Amino acid sequence: MTPTDAEIIDRSRHEPDAFAAIFDRHAPHIRRYLERRLGAQVADDLVAETFLTAFDKRQRYDRARPDARPWLYGIATNLVGRHRRHEARRHRERSAETAEVAAWAVRSRLAGALAGLTAGDRDVLLLVAWEQLAYEEVAAALAIPVGTVRSRLHRARRKVREALGGQNPTEVEELLNNG
Repeated sequence: MTPTDAEIIDRSRHEPDAFAAIFDRHAPHIRRYLERRLGAQVADDLVAETFLTAFDKRQRYDRARPDARPWLYGIATNLVGRHRRHEARRHRERSAETAEVAAWAVRSRLAGALAGLTAGDRDVLLLVAWEQLAYEEVAAALAIPVGTVRSRLHRARRKVREALGGQNPTEVEELLNNG
């Protein structure tokens, strides 16, 4: 029988090498999520940071949760936010790069629509649209109530639909892949 993530994390408290199984199981999914959010170059670094953070905090993992994915997506989402804040601060400091950031932000209508969302609304929308997490998993990943997930998702979809001129926001994946 395959051990649950909770069982592996629990075992890694005494056998640190056991945590490698968590990496093997979930790193490709976390990397895909991070690559979609920040690009391939940054994704590799943040995948490593996500699992280092998880390893360091494994003592606090809630063993009642057999699946570690929401916990890992929560860590990854926090790192995305931290990365973006760091990048924004860096760009403010370097005015020459401002034009590059503006060009990147408007590379497509969708990027603009996503940029217009609050960070919380965007995190919920992307975890649902890209990672196909259930509302309960998004709630666990972001440490917010399920009702908040629903309201943020509704608001994000409405704003994206408006920004896209009434186009269905569930086509986000197709737009991202096809520009």
